Amino acid sequence: MNGLHFAVTHWVHLLWAVAAFIALLAWLERRGQGDLDRFVAAPLQSRLVLRTTPLRRALRLIFLGLCGLFLTLALMRPQWGAQFVSTPRVGAQIMVCLDVSRSMLAEDVAPNRLERAKAELRDLLSYLDGDQVGLIAFAGRATVLSPLTPDFSFLRLVLDKAGPHNVTRGSTRLEEPIRKALAGFRDRGAGEVSRSILLITDGEDHDSFPLEAAKTAAERGVRILAIGFGDEAGSEIQITDPRTGARTLVRNADGNPVRSRLDGDLLREMALVTGGAYIPAGTGAIDLESIYERHIANLTRGRLTGGSYQIRNDIFQWALLCALLCLLAAVASSTVGTVKRTTNEHE
Repeated sequence: MNGLHFAVTHWVHLLWAVAAFIALLAWLERRGQGDLDRFVAAPLQSRLVLRTTPLRRALRLIFLGLCGLFLTLALMRPQWGAQFVSTPRVGAQIMVCLDVSRSMLAEDVAPNRLERAKAELRDLLSYLDGDQVGLIAFAGRATVLSPLTPDFSFLRLVLDKAGPHNVTRGSTRLEEPIRKALAGFRDRGAGEVSRSILLITDGEDHDSFPLEAAKTAAERGVRILAIGFGDEAGSEIQITDPRTGARTLVRNADGNPVRSRLDGDLLREMALVTGGAYIPAGTGAIDLESIYERHIANLTRGRLTGGSYQIRNDIFQWALLCALLCLLAAVASSTVGTVKRTTNEHE
């Protein structure tokens, strides 16, 4: 386990090319010496030709061969020993779909439905350490405010600014956020990591196909956890003007008061189609801890509990260093002899 190991063994065949190259150099060296002996007498060679000694020529070939050997070893990625690196548990990927329609400004829940939902989500993040959470704001349209991220500080910052201004169309279309959430899930590790949609809304669906979207989610192994705010019997929406403090009813284009009705049956059916859960929060306080323990934790916990994996230590850097030193030695064995011979002749 801790001995010498080569990660890329097929580079070993390069040694044949190195051996052939050194043999070619040796043959050319010998042939050149033979041609010189035929054309120039031995006594004149020392005066007419600058040559290194046979020992230095042999050393040059040896160092060049060693250089090729070490380069080949570096390409084979030698490894010695190993270390174990721990991996954090990736429990779940959760896309939070938050209804930011004007009805969420109703004050039957203090201070209003939207702010209460945002406060509950901030508390929920403390339970989701190690998970990846994204945020989608929706009404008649859906907008991704944050993709899946483990950075909860950024997520809280985005959550604080979420409101009706984030969407371009009013009313409530439950299909929109589900489609957006499915598109936002990452495929990596999909078979091992639990993926869920946390749908928080107070209204009934208008002219969309949420059940079809829920069935698509079920086919992809995504569960829907629906939390319904508001009254299923319907209630009028009163909003307080932050500048004057006056409370006014929200009215439609015809001047009639708008009544917000929670379609609990639809949310329950959407959740059951995906094997999820429906939590009717109503207009009272939410026991977040019990909701998390009974519904969210069991559905979003991934099966991976973390662990460690082995990484071998690369030592190819030493092979490269040896190759460089051998190359410098080959150059030095040639130039030093020539310089020395030239110096002696001038003397």
